Amino acid sequence: MPCLNLATNVSLEVIDTPSILSEATKTVAKIIGKSEAYVMIMLMGSVPMSFGGTEKKTLYDELVSIKGLNPDSNKKLSSALFSRLNFRLKNPKSRFFLKF
Repeated sequence: MPCLNLATNVSLEVIDTPSILSEATKTVAKIIGKSEAYVMIMLMGSVPMSFGGTEKKTLYDELVSIKGLNPDSNKKLSSALFSRLNFRLKNPKSRFFLKF
């Protein structure tokens, strides 16, 4: 079961949480080749975070999966997740970290 953990220092009260969860689920399922029924997404907001020595808006993601991760899928996931999450969170690419 793929699980994507999303953590941001942005308050969840100011973002469209259902859209983020839905879009992240669809993205992970499609690229990894799993059914959406098996994809878990966790979104945590208002997490005290520092990146690059500042507490400006930042996003940390961690994706774990037993199968479906490889250099090609990781590259596609990085690009797709950044595009979709950046649209919702307005987070700069330089402050986006994704761990596989």
